[in-house]
Amino acid sequence: MADSLYLNLWWPGFGEADMLLRVQCVLRQFPFSPQHPGIGYFAVHSVSWNEPVISQETFDYHVPPQQAVELAGEFLHDDNGYIFEAVWDLWSPGPEYDSWVEQPHKVKFLVHGVNFDEGIYNENGHVQIDFGPDSDFLFEDMELTEIGQQRVKENVAKLVAFSAAVEKNCGISARLLWSESEENLAQKLIARLQKLN
Repeated sequence: MADSLYLNLWWPGFGEADMLLRVQCVLRQFPFSPQHPGIGYFAVHSVSWNEPVISQETFDYHVPPQQAVELAGEFLHDDNGYIFEAVWDLWSPGPEYDSWVEQPHKVKFLVHGVNFDEGIYNENGHVQIDFGPDSDFLFEDMELTEIGQQRVKENVAKLVAFSAAVEKNCGISARLLWSESEENLAQKLIARLQKLN
């Protein structure tokens, strides 16, 4: 069974004056799908994820990230949590044997104010990015042909490039790429890529 894949990000400070600028920087590094070049959904929760949504908007994945972040600014408070949804394209097996197609995959950006959900940011990051199932990168249950191996490598390269761009450009103090399984994700990715060589 596939496990969800996450990237947790921490900054030296994440006060109200900084948090939305930091989120905007992360979104600027994200390789949006050309067919879905913006934010598709935005929501604000107060106090914890278990509390009702205090504001939400559904878009057509064409709202510029900056506009969505400005909308979040109307609800700026360090005990709020924010969700932004976006889409990027990953290779997936196509309908024909050994065919692969680029398909949109939803990515969620969960933003944790420092006083939100009893300091959940300590464990989950100031920003936690939910990439969906790790099977979209590993395809562990498939025997891959040469083209399949190349497509898996391209998906992993996109993930690594995004993570590296955030580290280089957004002033983070720490990051953690992980999946829900107990196995070390980096080791799983390396093992899968080694099988492909």
